Amino acid sequence: MAEILTLREAVQRFVNDGDTLALEGFTHLIPTAAAHEIIRQGRKDLTLVRMTPDLVYDLLIGAGCAKKLIFSWGGNPGVGSLRRLRDAVEKGWPQPLEIEEHSHADLANAYVAGASGLPFAVLRAYAGSDLPKVNPLIRSVTCPFTGEVLAAVPSVRPDVTVIHAQKADGKGNVLIQGILGVQKEAALAARHCIVTVEEIVDDLKAPMNACVLPAWALSAVCPVPGGAHPSYAHGYYERDNRFYQDWDPIARNRESFTAWIDDFIRGTADFSAFQEKMGQARLAAQEAE
Repeated sequence: MAEILTLREAVQRFVNDGDTLALEGFTHLIPTAAAHEIIRQGRKDLTLVRMTPDLVYDLLIGAGCAKKLIFSWGGNPGVGSLRRLRDAVEKGWPQPLEIEEHSHADLANAYVAGASGLPFAVLRAYAGSDLPKVNPLIRSVTCPFTGEVLAAVPSVRPDVTVIHAQKADGKGNVLIQGILGVQKEAALAARHCIVTVEEIVDDLKAPMNACVLPAWALSAVCPVPGGAHPSYAHGYYERDNRFYQDWDPIARNRESFTAWIDDFIRGTADFSAFQEKMGQARLAAQEAE
């Protein structure tokens, strides 16, 4: 049953060294604040799972939190490479990173299997693909009814899933609006689920067919306004395209990256303090132009 906690309390209680951790959110509602807090608390040896690793995992990998990445695409959307991911894979900095690559359809089905309590997922995929040659976990099974050969992959069952949503009520029920990725499936597949939200309200006022995650399926709900920045939160704020563009030169160099996270993440008490510091830095930069 979900408890209303601060993000610091939730990470302290539920995220441990060596865990398999999924931070999900597609295009918007990406749980950036949670990634920051995991870095602040110095978690390490994490196996990270995400369908589209972007800046949140570049941060976690560069900060030395990760030992393995399970993914189905990776990049800085609209800009280019994830510099810290690439440095870890190619040169082992700040430590070697094991990678396990899947297709989007594969990983989405693996989450569904995990949420269903099944050991593996079956899908019609990979005909003519070379991906099974580099990922031995992509295997095949023969349908006992038709004889068709299908792809099979292990289910994804994280120790902890973290997502961001628009709002929760006082009982811990959560409403997600706008584009849905695999947040629901990732939440139900996990042993624990932390949800950061823009606000806590008396009544969700959920429309018909809305995605509502019940409190009994969650471990913690944490109010963190703006917690998806620089991605957008449908109905609350827009995507900060400039941040994605500015990230590339910061992350390109080990020294500039380390200085940035020491200043803006490790050097701030929480995401609210980070937002204030970022705002001051941007204002100073504008005045200097």
